[in-house]
Amino acid sequence: MKIKKSLLILLLGAVVVACSTNPFTGKQTLALVPNSEILPMAFQQYSEFLSENKVVKNTSQAQMVKNVGQKIASAAERYLSANGYAGYLKDYRWEYNLVDSKEVNAWCMPGGKIVVYTGILPITKDEAGLAAVMGHEVAHALANHGQQRMSAGQLQQLGAVAGNIALAGDAQNQQIFNTAYGLGSNLGVMLPFSRSHETEADHIGLILMAIAGYEPAAAAELWQRMQAQEQGAPPEFLSTHPASSTRIQNIKAWVPEAKAEARKFGVTTFKR
Repeated sequence: MKIKKSLLILLLGAVVVACSTNPFTGKQTLALVPNSEILPMAFQQYSEFLSENKVVKNTSQAQMVKNVGQKIASAAERYLSANGYAGYLKDYRWEYNLVDSKEVNAWCMPGGKIVVYTGILPITKDEAGLAAVMGHEVAHALANHGQQRMSAGQLQQLGAVAGNIALAGDAQNQQIFNTAYGLGSNLGVMLPFSRSHETEADHIGLILMAIAGYEPAAAAELWQRMQAQEQGAPPEFLSTHPASSTRIQNIKAWVPEAKAEARKFGVTTFKR
């Protein structure tokens, strides 16, 4: 009984103590793994990835990726400084690379390490479409979504350990618990957690692209093109991402807000 109580106290203590503040929402978020550990790993993994893949250099597309990336990074720095987070990006080492791959994807590692695959460029279509993608990916990094997912995964593992300790000596109920806990924690916690991150990144990314001078309505058009590419997408509740139709609806509703935020920084015209 003492072991069970101690484990519960440990779990509660970890959640209460290991928190950080999302600078865009003001909400407290999980931070069991500190950025002092995450960023060096991210930088190393990014370097290894570049060394193992074909990086496109000295082309108009590669230059576009760098130009758009720099504008999104500048928008983030301006927004954060204006909202009381002037030193938030001090450990960032921004880098923007185009990689030759048919994969329709882009990502940003913690610390501002960005990759765009050539396979996504026909869908992004233009600078504004690319800004929507890069703004979204940068938003994941700025909101520390990777840190939160790692922290949530650790708590999920601790919960499984706690349940098995509580049911020690009862093999049948342990098996039932493990099956139910695995399914329940994934469908009820981890997948919605991931979908909420995607929605949050859509929202933050829209604001960043608007401050960077790009038409935020272009993000909805991008997702309409993405939707046309989808084949056999799983139901939303089984997916780590919201349905494209949901994203499009959300983005259209947020466009006026994104433009209003951009006007605070003197941006009144928006490039498509």
